[in-house]
Amino acid sequence: MKSRSNLQQAFARSLLAAAVLGLSACATTGSAPTAVTVATNQPNVVSYWNDIANKTVLATAKVSTTPEEQRPAFFHDVASVQVAIYVAVVAIEGGYKPFAIKPGAPAAGASVDAAVSAAAYGVLKALFPNRNEVYQAAYDQRLAAIPNGQAKTLGIALGSEVAAGVVRLRANDGRSVALPPFVSGTAPGQFRSANPTPIFRHFPAIKPFALASLDQFRPAAPPALNSGAYAAAFNETRVLGGVDSTRRSAEQLETARFHTEPPPPSVTRNLGRFASSTANVADAARLMAMIYVSFADAIAACFEAKYHYNSWRPVDAINRADTDDNDATQIDAAWKPVLPTPNHPEYPAAHSCTSGSVGEALRSFYGTPNITFTWDSTVTKTTRTYIGIEEFNADAGIARLHGGMHFRFSTVAGEELGKRVAQWVTERHFGRQ
Repeated sequence: MKSRSNLQQAFARSLLAAAVLGLSACATTGSAPTAVTVATNQPNVVSYWNDIANKTVLATAKVSTTPEEQRPAFFHDVASVQVAIYVAVVAIEGGYKPFAIKPGAPAAGASVDAAVSAAAYGVLKALFPNRNEVYQAAYDQRLAAIPNGQAKTLGIALGSEVAAGVVRLRANDGRSVALPPFVSGTAPGQFRSANPTPIFRHFPAIKPFALASLDQFRPAAPPALNSGAYAAAFNETRVLGGVDSTRRSAEQLETARFHTEPPPPSVTRNLGRFASSTANVADAARLMAMIYVSFADAIAACFEAKYHYNSWRPVDAINRADTDDNDATQIDAAWKPVLPTPNHPEYPAAHSCTSGSVGEALRSFYGTPNITFTWDSTVTKTTRTYIGIEEFNADAGIARLHGGMHFRFSTVAGEELGKRVAQWVTERHFGRQ
């Protein structure tokens, strides 16, 4: 847990109390909430299938026959499930715009639970046929708990149609594109791969869910190597992110370590909590679809930009500073980052791309940036409570500097990219009908 003084803890408790009052005021006056505290204690059919989807995409199998099994894109695959759930719920309950698919099966009188289960199950079965031990029993048990009758029959038919539609929508999504061997750069500023195959190279080939193209919000180029902006960011990471840093505090290192859990398990687990933040199935379905579609398009757009600019990481920049034509930087051939650097280009920072998208999706859903929620890490075995999405974004960004993995301009560009993607998604989709 983030260390806080007693005064800070009291302040946090007062904000939590204000959040409850803000929600109450919103309920009685109909105005936008001033603060929201996200509780995660209301399980529903959406949270049930989100959990199964997470377990499925993270599972392994001896045989891999589909593109999704052979070349995972975890966030896109969960997004496909969440879109199917959302479309199924909206078809029955109405209230919000459907996403890309309008099922023709009768919806009046259909069981929402059966429809959601059939939709999620249908997508998982199509994408991951060799991981059925994860979802088959879960589906059978969930359906067995629904009374037999027309509502159940209609729900299954509707959900199955939605699943088939989503699978068709995402078929041949680009992840199977044949990639030429990666060639590391040799010029100053160019990314040097730690091995012949940097990770997530296929992400820029995956078609977006909502964006017109993945380069739609590509950030401007990073600062020139001989610029003052580059030198300032260079020296900040060199001083604070090195293994031998004497300026980095223990708390700063703890923040860096907190954010080093691999994204697939960390993100799916932490985002999964939002599915149980409300007992209203339509709200839960809409929130999760907004989060995951924004996240999937943001991470793919982020890697499109990464491999477009192909910028070197701080370790190479600092080890080769004598080549950058900048008198304000100094070579340190022995410098190493305090934490391992992921094997993909530096700019923009992926953690900031995704935190920006998640935060903006939450702001759009709740109508306020003042959202209190928790996030945990299996690396530090701690939980952090973020009071506002800007605190969440700042934490994710500063972690990469103090870990020696990124420059500040990369985290700033990443956060802005993520926000713009989520704004595009939420302003054009998932709105009231």
